[in-house]
Amino acid sequence: MSSDKLYSSGRVTEDFSFNEQVAEVFDDMLDRSVPLYRTVIKTTASLIRQLAVPGSTIFDLGCSTGSTLLELSRLLPDMQLRFVGLDSASAMLDKARRKAEMFSKNIEFRQQDITAPDLADQLAEGADIILCNYTMQFIRPLLRQEFISRLYQALPEGGLLFLSEKIVGSHSRMNRHFINVYHEFKREQGYSELEIAAKREALENILIPFTAEENLSLLQQSGFDWAEMYFRWINFASFIALK
Repeated sequence: MSSDKLYSSGRVTEDFSFNEQVAEVFDDMLDRSVPLYRTVIKTTASLIRQLAVPGSTIFDLGCSTGSTLLELSRLLPDMQLRFVGLDSASAMLDKARRKAEMFSKNIEFRQQDITAPDLADQLAEGADIILCNYTMQFIRPLLRQEFISRLYQALPEGGLLFLSEKIVGSHSRMNRHFINVYHEFKREQGYSELEIAAKREALENILIPFTAEENLSLLQQSGFDWAEMYFRWINFASFIALK
């Protein structure tokens, strides 16, 4: 796994994008930038084991390099699950397919713009569970309600949606403290002040977080019978919704 040194110079020449440079270091970036990333996947696997029917199909929207699906495949081998990963970035999918060839045969990766109307055609194959991990935060805010509503419509009765997002605190002063704690976490992972500042600048107009309450509202307004936050670390949260 290549180490993330994309912003070691402190210079930002363009907004963040999921290109080949990012794909090369993305796994390291996730581990060092998303607190308790693997704990969230393990917790998700535990919930899937308790709530899902063996043989279910799981779609991961914005699957990036496939780490989540590969880990779920490893944790739930006896459930005979089918995994489909969708992402619009070809560089990410290339790496995901290389990883899957080495570790798992029950995962398929497809190139797909998950904000496009034809997403429904992909999900119509029978998505019993949909994952959307740290993906919706990159979708334009005005499009998010429509996006979640499409996911709701695609799921069968009893279907599940798992949503993980970077969030913003509802209290502005406390939110600044949350950001300070998060930056302390990143320093502990080996990122310099220059790297932290440069990454934040690169993401400023690309990643737009909602509050936890706003994310729950999106789920509830789309029609889910029940939605709840099942994990939170400062300014990162995971939600589960049942149709």
